[in-house]
Amino acid sequence: MSELTAPWLVVGLGNPGREYAGNRHNAGFLVADLLASRLGVRFSRHRKAVAEVAEGRLGVGIDAPRLVLAKPLTYMNLSGGPVANLAQFYKVPISQIVAIHDELDIPYGQLRLKVGGGEGGHNGLRSMTKSLGSKEYVRVRFGIGRPPGRQDPADYVLSDFSTVERKELEFLVDRATDAVEMVVQRGLEPAQNYYHTA
Repeated sequence: MSELTAPWLVVGLGNPGREYAGNRHNAGFLVADLLASRLGVRFSRHRKAVAEVAEGRLGVGIDAPRLVLAKPLTYMNLSGGPVANLAQFYKVPISQIVAIHDELDIPYGQLRLKVGGGEGGHNGLRSMTKSLGSKEYVRVRFGIGRPPGRQDPADYVLSDFSTVERKELEFLVDRATDAVEMVVQRGLEPAQNYYHTA
């Protein structure tokens, strides 16, 4: 399948289960959920992968890009298996896979987009890279900032957004969703130029 006809696989990284729903580590799930809402589609369990999937088009008409939205249900550290299975099932090239994830090295409220690079200690990305056999997928990096004081980063990412952070969270998830749409519709570079300066 050519890149012109293949869908985009947009993966929100997070942990399944109600107890994790408001965690910083689940920023990817929040963006995926909003994108599904915008497309008017619902997530359901996929028959070939341990993931919830929703399919739709970004825009109207037969030329509108097809999106496969995915939320792996394996917990963060094993996200790569379901992503690789879905990429194979839908015949998605690496260049059309987008991972949305929380990022400790970016201040809260900032968004950064890139292709490839290191995983920065992010276990979801590490698992994706290993399972896909490539780092060359798009990353939409949702800044959560570093933990205060001496708090363990592992505890910090698995804690909920603070009361102060939640005041901005809806706006930031909305902005990250806009960024994913721009990557798909216009390309990575225009999206970087817009969101890295905004």
